[in-house]
Amino acid sequence: GYGSVAKGPSAMSMDHGEHTEIDVDETAKLLKEATSVIIVPGYGLAVAKAQYAVAEIAKMLNDSGIKTRFAIHPVAGRMPGQLNVLLAEAGVPYDIVFEMDEINDELPSTDIALVIGANDTVNSAAVEDPNSIIAGMPVIQVWKAKQSIVMKRTMGSGYAGAQNPVFFKHNNAMLLGDAKKMCDGLRSKLSEL
Repeated sequence: GYGSVAKGPSAMSMDHGEHTEIDVDETAKLLKEATSVIIVPGYGLAVAKAQYAVAEIAKMLNDSGIKTRFAIHPVAGRMPGQLNVLLAEAGVPYDIVFEMDEINDELPSTDIALVIGANDTVNSAAVEDPNSIIAGMPVIQVWKAKQSIVMKRTMGSGYAGAQNPVFFKHNNAMLLGDAKKMCDGLRSKLSEL
């Protein structure tokens, strides 16, 4: 289970192949073409102080008729509730913020899962790799959306040290860079479209 010593080769030691990268313009275009979006914030959003830009992005999408919600992992951030507080401070309505257990079943019918500064909490190895150091950990299953876009500074592993196979899945694209800068860029681009 989660937290036990891994036995045998895990996804961390495997070559996952190439990842796909995306830019702000293409991300904005995909978001505008979607009918449903789930935003998954993580510790990287908190560090970058990107919550206000993300709140505006969600409002713009919802105002355009694109069903946009937030999915919060119970241990996202460095303390329970950190992401909920940041989103509330930024004016995100409570009725579009859902806990992992409330929203995981909706990901297969979601056009885009936009991950902002989260890694371990969306790591498919927890579900797909019994030898992973995070095997058995409940995660937000963003890879089940039609398209996932992961925004983070680098391709590096998360706090747990496990490589994230989601980064290399055929339906995922990486938007690499500082979350605040990327979110500010997305907000500007969405306002032009």
